[in-house]
Amino acid sequence: MPDRASPQTPKTKATSARASSSTITLPHLVRLAILIAMDASAVWILNRFFSLGYYPLAAATLLILIFVNIILLHRETYPIRWMLVGLVLMAMFTIYPIIFTTWVSFTNYGEGHLITKEQAIEQILKEKYLPETGKAYTWTAFKSPEGDYVLWLQNVDGDGFLAAPGESLTQPQPGESGVGEFDSKGIPETIEGYKRLNAILAATDQNLTQIQFGEIANSIQIRSPKEASELLPLYNYDLGQDAMISQETGAIYRNIRGTFSSQDGTQLRPGFVASIQFANFREFFVSPALRGPLLRIITWNFAFALFSLLLNFALGLAIAILFNDQNFPLKKLIRSLLIVPYTVPALLTILIWRGMLNPELGVISRGLENLFGWSPSWFTDQWWAKVAVLLINLWLSYPYFMLICSGALQSISQDYYAAAQVDGANIWQQFWQITLPLLLVAVGPLLIASFVFNFNNFNLIYIFNAGGPPMAGTPTPAGHTDILISYVYNLAFTASRGVNYGFAAAITIVIFFIVGAITLFQFRYTNMWEEVSENV
Repeated sequence: MPDRASPQTPKTKATSARASSSTITLPHLVRLAILIAMDASAVWILNRFFSLGYYPLAAATLLILIFVNIILLHRETYPIRWMLVGLVLMAMFTIYPIIFTTWVSFTNYGEGHLITKEQAIEQILKEKYLPETGKAYTWTAFKSPEGDYVLWLQNVDGDGFLAAPGESLTQPQPGESGVGEFDSKGIPETIEGYKRLNAILAATDQNLTQIQFGEIANSIQIRSPKEASELLPLYNYDLGQDAMISQETGAIYRNIRGTFSSQDGTQLRPGFVASIQFANFREFFVSPALRGPLLRIITWNFAFALFSLLLNFALGLAIAILFNDQNFPLKKLIRSLLIVPYTVPALLTILIWRGMLNPELGVISRGLENLFGWSPSWFTDQWWAKVAVLLINLWLSYPYFMLICSGALQSISQDYYAAAQVDGANIWQQFWQITLPLLLVAVGPLLIASFVFNFNNFNLIYIFNAGGPPMAGTPTPAGHTDILISYVYNLAFTASRGVNYGFAAAITIVIFFIVGAITLFQFRYTNMWEEVSENV
């Protein structure tokens, strides 16, 4: 007869419950302690971000912190903890740049507008001027071992004064306030607790020019290696008007789109990052100054992507069909050689082509010159430059299409062709009615992806000729072979009038929607090709 399990007494149950409770609670406490430490560190980082004016980054960090706490504290979401590191990295390096770019597109972020308003006001208020009643002195610097400074000042009458930061000027005699005997120029030989700096050390000490000596109301600053003057703040900030007021001329500089500007157009530097709403997008679409180059750049951008796709696919498909013949001689060797352009890094290939097309030393240009007495202006003529870009892209891309088309051709059943031959279809009819429709089912999405890639093919355009030759009479740097992405790069990093990250970000957003529309186009026509294949 089997033994029966002895029933647990209330005391045994309580002991088991306490043991279970302690077993469950300890890991929870450890996890909670780690989370508290992490939150404390994140709060400190957030405080630094806000103090430095990095508001988008601070907002993103705060959202990620909230997300992490929800995942780790809720029982329902706790299993996702194994994906937490990946999700955080995705948010910081993928989602945040998108959000930041969107934010920048609605601001004036760029040359002269890189800091916050508070930082700009602080820098402008540091500017000083010498009023008509201001006094000028010659100066001699003394420095203590702790790094403190005092000046010995002398006016035009030869009177000497001791100036310390934040204190009134005094006229001590030898033996007073630690001042030693005067030399022949009326300058103390020593000051107790300080060492006299020679002219070279004083002139090269950058700290001296930043210190305000004397009383705050009549501070004295070093203006040159020989002169120190009573300087006053040049500007005063009026919060009610949101304007800077010049104490010297009385001119008012109002805040206009992140720049303090007067009525005559004079601007104070630096400016600061400010919201300008849809001004960047409005300028992109309606600005008469940009309409000309932008229209040509967008037209060429679509033409470059389309012609690159057609040429690359056509050549790759032709070679794939050619080598699909089992009786083609040396097929494996020749096919291996044709793949070589795909294995060489694109950067090296573009640089090699750039050298071969060089009008002075390039083997292609010199060969054409010797044969025909003429060579195209690959780098100075806009049309030949576009032909060169398409030619290089053809060399770079046809092996890819040759490979994918070769694989797709192998998947087409020979029964279709046998039935077509019975019906009397010739080679061209078989290609257009059987091969191409069935091929597009397999490679159609790749064709759209190739179009999108070439639409943003920055490397080819920039490495070959940086978008040249340049367009004449454009307000912003633009070239005849520039596409939108290279034009954005020129605006953001190489513009002669100063970089404009806000405008470049706005164009980037427009490019995003264009690429998104192309992607939707891909989905629509991928389904259409599948419907066509069903009728083959």
